[in-house]
Order: sequence, then structure tokens, then C-alpha cells
Amino acid sequence: MTSFFVTLMRFLVKFRRGLRDPEFRVLLISLVGLLLSGTIFYSSVEGWGLIDSLYFCVMTLSTIGYGDLHPTMPLSKIFTIVYVIVGVGLFVAFITKLAAQRRSPGKKGKATPQKE
Repeated sequence: MTSFFVTLMRFLVKFRRGLRDPEFRVLLISLVGLLLSGTIFYSSVEGWGLIDSLYFCVMTLSTIGYGDLHPTMPLSKIFTIVYVIVGVGLFVAFITKLAAQRRSPGKKGKATPQKE
């Protein structure tokens, strides 16, 4: 259990450091916006609750797709096609940027030498 909390703390530190990176912030805001728009869309068109809609959006973008929920309306199916094409790329870009934050060493206040 201790290793879980250590890993969680490391993740939160790297996430917080990532918030200083403009590209990371743009990806995070875009991903949150995409999840919110998908949640609102599925909630209103399919009639699902907000939690079910958010769950479907996360399962879809992470490509897990359990299949317990699926779009039934033609408009929802078309929206899902566009949502997956845009969302999976955005989700992968965000996870890649987050992993890069995890790999990069922390700044210790030392200047790095310039290469010429």
C-alpha cells in the first residue's frame, strides 16, 4: 500500500510540474473540454445520466470500450465516429506528454550547460 501512495505522490508532483508547460495545459484543457462536451451530448441525446455519459466517454477515448453502453440513435453514432477520431488522438497526445513529464528530471536550480 505504501508503494501506491509513493507512486501517487510522484504522479501528482509531475502533474503539477506539467501544469507549468503551456502545451500540457492546452492538451489538458482540450481533453477536459472534449470529455465535457461528450458527456453533455450523450446525456441529452441518448438520455443517459451524467455519470454513465462520462463513463462512456472515458471508456471510448481510452479504447477500452466494454460495450455495456453504446449509441443507439443515428445522430449519436455519427457524433461517436467524429468523437473517436478527434478524441483518441488527443488522449494519446495527453498521455504521451504526461509520460514525458514523468521521464524528465526535476529542476534543481542548476543551470544546464549550453551546447554549441
